[in-house]
Amino acid sequence: MSARVVVADDQSVVREGIVMLLGLLPGIEVVGSARDGDEAVRLVGELAPDVVLMDLRMPRCDGVEATRRIRAEHPGTQVVVLTTYADDQDLFPALRAGARGYLTKDAGGVEIVRAIEDVLSGEAGLAPGIQRRLLDRIAGETPADPQAPASSPGRPGEEGARGRAREATSGRAEVRPPGSGGAVPPDGLTAREAEVLALIAQGLSNADIARALHVSAATVKTHINNLFAKAGLRDRAQAVRYAYLHGIVTPPGSALT
Repeated sequence: MSARVVVADDQSVVREGIVMLLGLLPGIEVVGSARDGDEAVRLVGELAPDVVLMDLRMPRCDGVEATRRIRAEHPGTQVVVLTTYADDQDLFPALRAGARGYLTKDAGGVEIVRAIEDVLSGEAGLAPGIQRRLLDRIAGETPADPQAPASSPGRPGEEGARGRAREATSGRAEVRPPGSGGAVPPDGLTAREAEVLALIAQGLSNADIARALHVSAATVKTHINNLFAKAGLRDRAQAVRYAYLHGIVTPPGSALT
């Protein structure tokens, strides 16, 4: 991986420390640093970086507004939030503004590199704690359907794959078998595409999904590309929300009776 990065933080000591850390990481080139959101937007226009590491609470133009402007004016640049704060009033506005990654400043170099790689590959670069809070928030917005039956027979060969998927995601949200109760997966998704989507919503990587379903990583990527195209999804964060809102997965502890 090779990534050109702009760092935006209003505290000079913090900003310089982040620049120094990134300079030690393989594949990362810091091309600029900004003291506030306005300067970050200007630098993105001048330098066309791949990623901006964005603080949120800055003077003149905060990180949320800067993220919104960057994503609207320069869609080729991704934003990863790197902030001290991880409360809901900061997290969700930043994600709605278009940030595709969210880390707190206690993240190490490996986490930062992973988040940058994730957003550049079209995935969400979220710290594990942030991902759990996002799932909890979505789950809280999506009540389980009390009328849905627990299960029904699927096509031959699907039950074994679903069993392996449930084992791989034990203790997380419940996966509702695609097509259960006669329901057809939304937007023309196939049963296997819906199954892959459910596993994405559990937080599994492509490699994890391939192991759970006993298929190749290339096959998983094909399924993901197809389901993203059919459902109009841009990244994994949108896929998680879509899976909950359409009942493909249900919140932990929700009864399917």
